[in-house]
Amino acid sequence: MIEILKHKMTPEDILSAGFGIEREGLRVTPQGKLALTPHPPIFGDKLENPYITTDFSESQVEIVTSVFTSVKETYENLEALTNIVISEIEENDECFWPQSMPCDIPDDSVIPIAEYQGKAGEKPRKYREKLMAKYGGKRQLISGIHYNFSFSDDFIETLWKESKSDATLKDFKDKLYLKVTRNFLRYRWLIIYLMGCTPALHDSYLQDCLDCMNDIGKNTFLTENLISSRNGSCSGYKNTVDLYPNYYSVSEFVESVNAFIERGDISEAKELYAQIRLKPKNFENLLESLEKDGIQYVEIRTIDLNVFDKCGIAEIDLDFLHVFMLFLLLEGEEYYETWQQEALLNEKYVAEHGLNPELELLDHQHWTLKTAWAEDVLGKIAEINDYLNLGQGQCIEEMLNRAKNPKLTYAHRLKMLISEKGYIAANLDLAKKYNAECKKDHYQLKGFEDWEMSTQILIKEAMTRGVKVTVMDPVENIIALKNGDHIEYVKQATKTSADTYITALLMENKVVTKMILEDNGVPVPKGEEFFSFDEASRKLHKYVGKKVVIKPKSTNFGLGIFIFNQGGTMEELLEGARIAFEHDTAILIETFIPGLEFRFLTMGDDVVAVLHRRPANVVGDGETTIEGLIKKKNEHPYRGDGQTSPLKKIELDEQSIMFLKQQELTDQTIPSNGEMIFLRGNSNISTGGDSIDYTDKMHPYFSDIALAAAKAFNAKFCGVDMIIEDYENPQSPYGIIELNFNPMIVMHAYPLEGKERRLGYNILKTIGLAK
Repeated sequence: MIEILKHKMTPEDILSAGFGIEREGLRVTPQGKLALTPHPPIFGDKLENPYITTDFSESQVEIVTSVFTSVKETYENLEALTNIVISEIEENDECFWPQSMPCDIPDDSVIPIAEYQGKAGEKPRKYREKLMAKYGGKRQLISGIHYNFSFSDDFIETLWKESKSDATLKDFKDKLYLKVTRNFLRYRWLIIYLMGCTPALHDSYLQDCLDCMNDIGKNTFLTENLISSRNGSCSGYKNTVDLYPNYYSVSEFVESVNAFIERGDISEAKELYAQIRLKPKNFENLLESLEKDGIQYVEIRTIDLNVFDKCGIAEIDLDFLHVFMLFLLLEGEEYYETWQQEALLNEKYVAEHGLNPELELLDHQHWTLKTAWAEDVLGKIAEINDYLNLGQGQCIEEMLNRAKNPKLTYAHRLKMLISEKGYIAANLDLAKKYNAECKKDHYQLKGFEDWEMSTQILIKEAMTRGVKVTVMDPVENIIALKNGDHIEYVKQATKTSADTYITALLMENKVVTKMILEDNGVPVPKGEEFFSFDEASRKLHKYVGKKVVIKPKSTNFGLGIFIFNQGGTMEELLEGARIAFEHDTAILIETFIPGLEFRFLTMGDDVVAVLHRRPANVVGDGETTIEGLIKKKNEHPYRGDGQTSPLKKIELDEQSIMFLKQQELTDQTIPSNGEMIFLRGNSNISTGGDSIDYTDKMHPYFSDIALAAAKAFNAKFCGVDMIIEDYENPQSPYGIIELNFNPMIVMHAYPLEGKERRLGYNILKTIGLAK
């Protein structure tokens, strides 16, 4: 088989696969006790949210990634969802418990079983009640990583054709996955050793398990060489009796599982707690679907949560699991009657004694040193990697180091932390560390960092609330959003089917915008339109010394706009006109309206946010030039390209130089300490302005005017730019200077000053995907 891979596939073809991760975890209080609060309602219906749900308990969150074709994408999606969960539960003063074994937990009678809505929720609720009665609630709170894997269709078809198999493609595929399954069971001890991370228990866990361990104080129990209590014979979550399904064909597997059910060992197929599961196409009729449709993928359930990674599993471990799956496919097999019993024995030995460098395991009915066997297996994996040019040497080398030195394992590292701090403190410190990490770059959605920020906000909100997101075109920022049978296609967050095409065209034309607003009785600045630079040259003289604004007729993002709030010379007006014509074929000159400029963001029938945009500026320190102050201000983490960051870096361009000149300043001027120097007249965020939230300060009179302006265009999403002398006084003079289709929402969501506004929900509500 390896020769087919070598000569008929590229390394990229070989590594092409399907990956998905399920990560369970407990919500806990700041004291490390199980949180008894309901599953956060923002995550919606547990049976409908494809990303964030519950497992056994109402206190046990389950994260489910989408299926991706690369490890990197899978890990990024897992990180995005983990960040969402941590951020949301922190709002309720809770943490995401970082390890598999439970926190400080109450008696079974207090542990909340997951609640479900409606008739569809009756079956999962009853199933969990049965589990509680049979296994107890404390074992049910054990959490872990489930690694879902499938070879690509092209990979399987190539092997099928090139091997000239007589089997059907379905049967050939089943045979591949059954071989992987059998070999995983044989070698699962290695994964437990390399990724095990549950070397201790809290004293609130089951007493019969604590009796097998040493009490080291601080409510903490551990044993010297324990790697994974989760996979151990006492503490772990297993069936009440050891079960050995037949994995030599799908029909034999189904027959053996049905026998377990008939004997009363398990109530249904999904109660078979195997370390690896065969996954069907139809989960409602698991066994029937396996026989009819074949094995779709396999699910590995061996992996402990890695407390040293926020996501519960490190990306390098996912890389290794990928090449490990290839090894399982290619490695030969030796058949003997007790191979499953031997594999289970090795599982228990490594889980309970794996840190002992002298540990021996059974290899084909012969005792061998665990370390030597691990090095042998990893050597074979390295040979596969080299022969097929897979480029996975780094992860294999990392595993070899862990195999040779138990002190490098996650279990040993956690044991040292727990020995020093105690079980609860050690895990809580890590949980709080991950809380802080989430806050640091909270405006970025992992896996979508290159997307326009407003779209990131919408995707994040959709994932949080269980609205399914499908990427259509990442370059154009186009996504599909689905909730039930309702599908909406969205571009750049607010370009949706809710608005008509004519709405955008009308707003784009500033002259037409003013006409419609005037027809609706909304004050707008007076002005004149010029269609050529020659025309402007002949007529601009009458505006010399007057407070005016020169801007392109149909531009956006504040480009080409000049504000002469102290009046301008003929030379300055002509220069402003020249630059404005670089951005459009027609320009406007309008009366300057004094006051502060505000952006009112309207969605549907509401003004959802109000922002004051302060023009690009610097504040002097008495020592640094304006140029130097710009460089310092641009170091703020919010400032970037303005598309993938909340704010735009300030550029010292010809418009800024000209504006400074009007103030008799240059970029080398040194402002006095505390002196604010404006670099532009327009306040757009896209030209380096500051964003300051005024939603709660703005008088509702002006919000009503902004909403009326948007409704004049039948706009569901609109940015209304208004200048107001006194925003608290409804008698104050004001004027609307512009309406914006597809308004930027990131500046409201992550202002430089003031309260952050959660606007993704408002978008979903406006397009009918949220209530």
